[in-house]
Amino acid sequence: MKPADLFRLMLLAAIWGASFLFMRVAVPVLGSMPTAFFRASLGAIGLLVFLLLARPAWAFGGKFKTCLVLGVINAGLPSAMYCLAAQILPAGYSAIFNATTPLMGVLIGALFFSEAMTPSKAAGVALGLFGVAVLTRTGPVAFDLELLLGAGACLVATTCYGFAGFLTRKWIGQQGGLDNRLTAFASLCGASLFLLPLFAGSLALQPPASWGGIEVWLSLAALGLVCTAFAYVLYFRLLSDIGPIKASTTTFLIPPFGVLWGALLLDEPLTWAYLPGSVLIAIALWLVVRPSSPVKTLAKA
Repeated sequence: MKPADLFRLMLLAAIWGASFLFMRVAVPVLGSMPTAFFRASLGAIGLLVFLLLARPAWAFGGKFKTCLVLGVINAGLPSAMYCLAAQILPAGYSAIFNATTPLMGVLIGALFFSEAMTPSKAAGVALGLFGVAVLTRTGPVAFDLELLLGAGACLVATTCYGFAGFLTRKWIGQQGGLDNRLTAFASLCGASLFLLPLFAGSLALQPPASWGGIEVWLSLAALGLVCTAFAYVLYFRLLSDIGPIKASTTTFLIPPFGVLWGALLLDEPLTWAYLPGSVLIAIALWLVVRPSSPVKTLAKA
């Protein structure tokens, strides 16, 4: 991997790790649904500006509505879930749970998309789920119903990511393809439309006591423009330059950054209590993403 690619990989992990920090700043003030809506809509606006400057051919090939639906699965619902979790969990917790995305992808692929399950991947999924259980019991947050609800919200989000990867390949990639930048923009439009009624409903039922100050709105701007719009552009550049396997290794790097930003900027606990569950999840991820022999597979029943 070239030094420039390695730098972009680390930068992407640092940015996505920081997204959990920014949610922890905005959500307690504005609420979950307003934060999720502003993230998606600001991300869509940022990508629109980028596309206007890049001037790609605006050719959706009849897939615009499909991209809108994908946006609900890949961005709208996960964003809502992570913002709900941000009311309960430290940024580091959410970042670590986010690392289960490849595990969910493997499990969903085997259960719903006839993907072969290798012994290594099966072991990774089992070990990763065990790591999640260990983290919830041994981490620095008290084990109670709120913790379980926050962890559940994060796992719903990673399940959505798992489905979105296969659905994108089936609906977009296997039907002639589409410019990734257009897919990302339309997806964020779909996410914004999905979150709009939830945003309006939250305002009607429980409007924010305050719309916050400059810190909250800078966090929202960073969440939408940097952690969403700019991160999408950076990620697609990595996909093009180093391929999806190497690009997926950013999943390993996001949790340390999430824990670090939370500790440095939000005074969240930085303790060894994170270590057992985090190590198990990291080993599980390695088992899932490492190259494996195509011969020994566990066929789906």
